Amino acid sequence: MADADSERNHGHDSFEVGTPRHRNGKVTLTVLPNALEVRADFYPALGNGAPLTTDYIEKIIDSYGIHYGIRYDEITKAYETCTSQKIPVKDVLIAYGDPPVHERPEFLQLNPALRNESKPMVDNNKAVDHRSKSPFIIVRKNSVLAKLKRHIAGATGRDVYGENIPYTVLQPDGLAGSGENTHMNDRYLLASISGQLIISKKIISVSQKLVIKGSVGYATGNILFPGDVEIHGDVSDGFKILSGGSITIKQTFDVTEASARGDLTVAGGIIGRGLGSLKVGGELRTKFVENCSLACRNNANIDLEIINSKIFTLESVIMGDKGRIVGGEIYALKGLIAGHIGRKSGKAARIHCGVDFTMDQEKEKNNAALKILASKKNRLLELLDAPGIPRAKSESIKTMLKGIEESQQKAQNRITELLGKLNAYEDAVVEVKGEIMPGTLIEICQAALFVTETLKKVRIKLDWETNKLVTERLK
Repeated sequence: MADADSERNHGHDSFEVGTPRHRNGKVTLTVLPNALEVRADFYPALGNGAPLTTDYIEKIIDSYGIHYGIRYDEITKAYETCTSQKIPVKDVLIAYGDPPVHERPEFLQLNPALRNESKPMVDNNKAVDHRSKSPFIIVRKNSVLAKLKRHIAGATGRDVYGENIPYTVLQPDGLAGSGENTHMNDRYLLASISGQLIISKKIISVSQKLVIKGSVGYATGNILFPGDVEIHGDVSDGFKILSGGSITIKQTFDVTEASARGDLTVAGGIIGRGLGSLKVGGELRTKFVENCSLACRNNANIDLEIINSKIFTLESVIMGDKGRIVGGEIYALKGLIAGHIGRKSGKAARIHCGVDFTMDQEKEKNNAALKILASKKNRLLELLDAPGIPRAKSESIKTMLKGIEESQQKAQNRITELLGKLNAYEDAVVEVKGEIMPGTLIEICQAALFVTETLKKVRIKLDWETNKLVTERLK
């Protein structure tokens, strides 16, 4: 620090700042540690103290060795205010150097919105469903993954002493490059497909396959993925798996709800505990199915057992030579191949082939709707027959009756249409290489065979001429 009192003597007494009667005008300087800024406090003279002068201010600045970035306009303004108004003027920036421009390599900056994708939706008025929480970041095709931050060239700086300040090369905390299933559009990195966002060794990519090395539970949340899913562990009760591709499970599958647009492959078996629901858009492969409802567009390959389950397929159910069906109901459009159907002490099974189950289900929905409409119609007719009913209410009831009758006719017409489409594959065949136990019901194109005695090694098919099922011995 330096001031007027230390640099000159005008012959006046000077006192401490606390309670002076006389004080020379002075300036104190503060140079910041980085030598890029100099700040000054200007104090007016008191009493008979020597006033500030511009020569004195220049001498003080020069004594500090400050030669670069001097802000003469700010100095003049502070000097004039201090001397004319006789008030201190403090913290005035009187010199400022040029900071260096640090070099920064080109890098990709992750879209900050993606960091919050795995957080569950929270409603303060409702309990949080932790099954909706997921550690995976799922992105849609063409979503923005990152922004390209271009290279910044370095530039040397200069401090208030006129010395050069070297620049440094920064290492940005970003992504080094892009990987598979991504593409650049101007300065933005986009996802080329829908899938899981993967960042490995600062390379960002999108995977069309989600691989879970452990189990599905609260650590993973429900699995909703647009591509293929592979699960190495088990699946906890209550968790859903919905895949836009295929699902592969390497253990037994305790299913609550699952859907695959492609194939479903389960290394163990499928257990539904009476509530499980599965939809497979491709082919099914597993060892057994127990207490489950399962709809499959292509073949259902079930090696060992189908127990108390409903299986629907638009192709065939194919089991191993020892594969057994116990209880439940099978809808297989093109037929069934099994080792055994039924047990002596087990529940009877019902096998339906040649019928498009989607048409049958729609028919049943329309039948259910007809029952509801008939009940509503009866209640309205009872109201209409009530004595003393006002004319306006009577007309309103008649209008509603007319609407119900139109709905009934529409449902009945649809049922008639569906009945003509139910028998979709008359060449369906049921082949059993072992035994079919008594109590089993087998239908092909609605022609039925109720098994009353054990059948062994038989093929059952439809005789078109008689519209009856016939059996023939397998070799």
